[in-house]
Amino acid sequence: MVRNIGVMVSLPKKTCEDQHCPFHGSLPVRGRLYSGVVESNKSTKMIVVSREYNRLVKKYKRYERSKSKVHAFLPDCIDVAEGQKVKIAECRPLSKTVSFVVVEGDNKDGI
Repeated sequence: MVRNIGVMVSLPKKTCEDQHCPFHGSLPVRGRLYSGVVESNKSTKMIVVSREYNRLVKKYKRYERSKSKVHAFLPDCIDVAEGQKVKIAECRPLSKTVSFVVVEGDNKDGI
């Protein structure tokens, strides 16, 4: 059985028994929703997502591109590789640096 998490994303095809999975467990999703590129997936159940955004420089009245890295929890039912686009949603803090969970992975290989 798959829970409705309240976000318009495609449902995972696999199932898992993880309690921190927003679809098959009891982890609520709230707040921000970001998309980015997987920078690293070497850790177990955690990935690093790099996201780019535009930032205003008031002095010159122009925008510059900035990049930030966000740590996100990766449930067992979602498979991602480095270089893939993912959507992450905010959740309660799961550890010192992890406050986001992966809710959708891109099916294509790479960007």
